[in-house]
Amino acid sequence: MSVVVVGLEHRRVPLDVLERVAVVDSELAEVLSGLRQRENLSELVVLSTCLRTEVYAVVDRFHDAVFELQEFFAKRAEMAVEDLESLCAVRFDDDVATHLFSVAAGLESAVLGESEVLGQVRRAWERSDGEHASGPVLAGLFREAVRVGRRARAETAIARGATSFAHAAVRMAADRMDGGLAGRAVTVVGAGAIGSGILGALTTLSGDQRPRRIVVANRTVARARTLAESVPSPEAVSTVGLEELPATLAETDIVFSALDVKGPVLGAAELGSARRADRPLLVVDLGVPRNVEAAAASLVGVTVLGMDELREAVSRVTEERHAEVDDVLAIVAEELDRYRAAERGRGAAPVIAALRARLESLRVAELERQRSLQRGLSPEDWAKIDEASQAALAKLLHQPTMLLKETAGTPRGQRLVEALRALFDL
Repeated sequence: MSVVVVGLEHRRVPLDVLERVAVVDSELAEVLSGLRQRENLSELVVLSTCLRTEVYAVVDRFHDAVFELQEFFAKRAEMAVEDLESLCAVRFDDDVATHLFSVAAGLESAVLGESEVLGQVRRAWERSDGEHASGPVLAGLFREAVRVGRRARAETAIARGATSFAHAAVRMAADRMDGGLAGRAVTVVGAGAIGSGILGALTTLSGDQRPRRIVVANRTVARARTLAESVPSPEAVSTVGLEELPATLAETDIVFSALDVKGPVLGAAELGSARRADRPLLVVDLGVPRNVEAAAASLVGVTVLGMDELREAVSRVTEERHAEVDDVLAIVAEELDRYRAAERGRGAAPVIAALRARLESLRVAELERQRSLQRGLSPEDWAKIDEASQAALAKLLHQPTMLLKETAGTPRGQRLVEALRALFDL
């Protein structure tokens, strides 16, 4: 058995492909259920963020499993597997932990050191666990990744300054507006993780830079209210349902849209009617897939900024953090050594002991069953049978025990350990 991750991410995949393969929260249960039905996939975690979608899996046959995952992505991307193959990143065994630890530490993000990805890693595993798709191998891996991400941010300055897409998006919007955000009316569409980050970034601006009015629009108004009440000045934030969005947009200068949905929710007609001749409308689309209909970008007086513009902006915002990369890499390397040592510790020896105990219990149970059926044998006869069965069991276990000890700490040893756990339910 092997641990693999197959995925697509922003550094090598066009944004329109990332949008098509993105797994929104509402479809995650169905996606996990479908993947679990694949022959070669056992434990699963799907990590889908703004600019990456990856499937982590414990697999039986490596090449067959990789093909199944590439086939999954190709179907979502509406591409042939052969065309998608060059876009997919495939990692296995030790490289999976290296990659996930780096992701959690913010080293793989477009915004170096960004804060949102750590929560996304944690929630990805929690959702998978809740859907009974994960298991002990991926649970241990993801727990360690979250711990590594926290340590990297606590012990280095990788997260100093604007540490998220949300903060970078707010800064980008302020740069695009003459005079910044001061005195502007802002609408945040969506009360999820990104929407929460946008609201936090807006409400922590200094007084002379803060918008005069902030509205949070969400499907569930109660959730929007809970979010509004969590910021430092809740009285400065009002909330509406999505059905009230058209009327709200008519009084809005800047829209941040961050809904976790498939397909656009802000149409060209809707945004066109919200535009006023005396005031332009700036729309920042943070949805992947996009929340804003493509035709809206051609409207006079409406400016639509998306992930492409944001990626350009954040490269400037995070320049000063590159000096911290070596320190974070050192933490990741140290934690990888610790994780591998822990895996070895929980690997061969405990499994060997558990296997011996399982087979011994079966031996004793069968001996007792036969004792009740064969009443003509003397105690001396049963003692000899007991001794012979012990010797047979010891010989049976000798070769597997030696092989597990010899391969402990290697990828092959890990695969053998996980195979024994699965075969004997250890």
